[in-house]
Amino acid sequence: MFENKSVKEIISLIHKKEVSVKEVVSFYLERIKKFNPSLNAIVSIKDEEEIIKEAKDKDENFDKSKPLFGLPLASKDLLDVVGFPTTYGFPGYKNYFPEKNSLIVDRQVNSGAIIIGKTNTAELGVGAHTANRLFGITPNIYGNSKSSGGSSGGAAVAVAANLLPFADGTDMMGSCRTPAAFANIYGFRPTPGLIPDYRPDNKKKNIPIISTPGCLARTPDDMSILVDEIVGKHNSDPISFSLSNSFKETKINDEALSNIKIGWLSDMNGNYLYEPEILEICNKKLISLEKNKIKIENLKPKIDVLKLWNCWTTIRAKSIYEDVVDMNIKDINEMTSQAIWEYKKGIKIKEDHIQSELNSRIELSNDLNKVFDNYDFLALPSQQTFPFDKNLKYPEKINNFEMDTYHRWIEVHILASLFYLPSISIPVGFNKNGFPIGIQIIGKQKEDLKLFSFAKKYEEIYEYSKKKPLLN
Repeated sequence: MFENKSVKEIISLIHKKEVSVKEVVSFYLERIKKFNPSLNAIVSIKDEEEIIKEAKDKDENFDKSKPLFGLPLASKDLLDVVGFPTTYGFPGYKNYFPEKNSLIVDRQVNSGAIIIGKTNTAELGVGAHTANRLFGITPNIYGNSKSSGGSSGGAAVAVAANLLPFADGTDMMGSCRTPAAFANIYGFRPTPGLIPDYRPDNKKKNIPIISTPGCLARTPDDMSILVDEIVGKHNSDPISFSLSNSFKETKINDEALSNIKIGWLSDMNGNYLYEPEILEICNKKLISLEKNKIKIENLKPKIDVLKLWNCWTTIRAKSIYEDVVDMNIKDINEMTSQAIWEYKKGIKIKEDHIQSELNSRIELSNDLNKVFDNYDFLALPSQQTFPFDKNLKYPEKINNFEMDTYHRWIEVHILASLFYLPSISIPVGFNKNGFPIGIQIIGKQKEDLKLFSFAKKYEEIYEYSKKKPLLN
């Protein structure tokens, strides 16, 4: 009944009382029962009778003023939801039940959503592959022997399979963008602070904020409904801010679109490795965009990628180290090898080292701004590999070049993350084996609305949401 309807259409049907909340919730629950056993996208699912009871209560206490009223959602298992364990996919946290919701969850609930479970994540959120020892692997929706990416892989697969209308996520090093690209959907990392988070004044106060809540959806129009309900200033987040317009309302006309100028960073002067077909597919899409009167320029940016990598890995390792300390994990050897790698690097990083990298960040930011001055957006592929064997921890090679770290294969994501730039992964095509690929469109800081207006027009032109995976 709802398979081919947009979220906006479903909400309209609910508000007009042409369908009940119970009917909508039952539709999603039936799909979850049918497809989730093989996809393993949603975990810690609430008892079905309890969910239906909540849906009936919504019908009896109808509230049209709440935009997410009656929609069943599941939050990433790094976010706190009262009544559900926040496990991080880590055995040591399997019985951790939070006493309050994460801010993003509160805003969804206050807008009328029904939280029905959690979405699967990379263990401790570290590593761009959704696999953990508590719940197992979330495979790729276009081939279950492959990875769904991560760490928001559960969310991406649940959205692509229409088990959820849309989903929240978190993004540090492409955790929304990689799985979105692997699932042929849209993945959004906002300017940090747009979606607020609890940020207590602690030891990380001198470390740049490199992680932010984000979200995933089949279309930017769908996503805008969720984004409008979770953004805006909050007293618990000192960097939080509000924008003057609505994501639902923002749009761009054809004339304004023809004035858009995108700088294509490609392989960053030969410094980024990609599997065959990735740049070919991306270039083909960029040529198509040019036919739609969007200006594309191939860039040779004067950005020191080695300095960029060293700056990022230092700040990231120190940030993850502090997170592990805050989690009070007694034996670090109980963690995954990826998390141990970050911890061991982070524990050695002293204040003067951080300050040195912060100085490098300023220099790199100045170089980037010189590149960005003449463009509305920058663009990079959303992935350096296609979905890899799900039984691997990460791709060990790209084009026969061995990866020197567990996360070198997602190096393309650090540009947006390190400099607080909003970025949205848009789908651009499929390889010869039927696996999807995306391009990151990167905006200037706090120009999230402009980024969305472009993404909406892009989906209007290419309709990637109509290219759906075959589910068994």
